[in-house]
Amino acid sequence: MLKKIVILGPESTGKSSLCEALAEHYKTIWCPEYAREYLLKNGKDYNYEQLLTIAKGQVALEDQYIRMAQEKGLPGLFIDTDMYVMKVWCEFVFGKCHTFILNEIVSRKYDLYLLCNTDLPWVKDELREYPDLETREQLFHMYRSLLIDQGTPWAEIKGVGDERLKNAIREAGHLFRG
Repeated sequence: MLKKIVILGPESTGKSSLCEALAEHYKTIWCPEYAREYLLKNGKDYNYEQLLTIAKGQVALEDQYIRMAQEKGLPGLFIDTDMYVMKVWCEFVFGKCHTFILNEIVSRKYDLYLLCNTDLPWVKDELREYPDLETREQLFHMYRSLLIDQGTPWAEIKGVGDERLKNAIREAGHLFRG
């Protein structure tokens, strides 16, 4: 049975790097964040309706990677971002959330969430919006509250460099034993 592990957290907390490193460690694949590709192609000025387009693109991309992992008989799939991220993004920026996103949160099932802490320094790139630590911590607490109030196991991931990866490997390890 394919194990699905979602990596989430505020921007610039190492989600993509962690997904890639975990996939390499467990000899499997990872699903990238659709929003990055979409915003690079369409520009970083977005509206509420475009977040629905991004959410649908993320779901389709995730489903594609799930099929790929299953066809290859891989043990797991690491997923960079899910509908919780879309929910927080919608609510933080626009004060409301699309029903599609809420329905996907209810219907999609995962084996583990890894929540990246804001203990890494913020790194500027062309898409990132919130460099101040106060906003990043506010977003982190929004993610944490969502995870506390749902039934899937989750763990907070802290640490810099190899320490962060070792902590994530430790938390995900039980899914890949036996």
